[in-house]
Amino acid sequence: MDKVMRMSSEKGVVIFTKSSCCLCYAVQILFRDLRVQPTIHEIDNDPDCREIEKALLRIGCSTAVPAVFVGGKLVGSTNEVMSLHLSGSLVPLIKPYQSLLY
Repeated sequence: MDKVMRMSSEKGVVIFTKSSCCLCYAVQILFRDLRVQPTIHEIDNDPDCREIEKALLRIGCSTAVPAVFVGGKLVGSTNEVMSLHLSGSLVPLIKPYQSLLY
């Protein structure tokens, strides 16, 4: 769990994904469309993949991936991110991490 907490705090927006996950890809595209360049951790390429998945679920993710962290705090998975976006609450949350040049 320490590894996940450390990795989730390295940058403003961090997404834990798997390379074969289509929902992970959709969440990544959403953030890029919102001018945020998230740090992506493809956990299926990490030797500690199983432990990372378990830690993400223990932290409170409804599914292990995608797991989105903003400012070191868990936002959630696809459902939570899309709900925030549709309600207009996602942009204010990520505003400090948006790029003007992106």
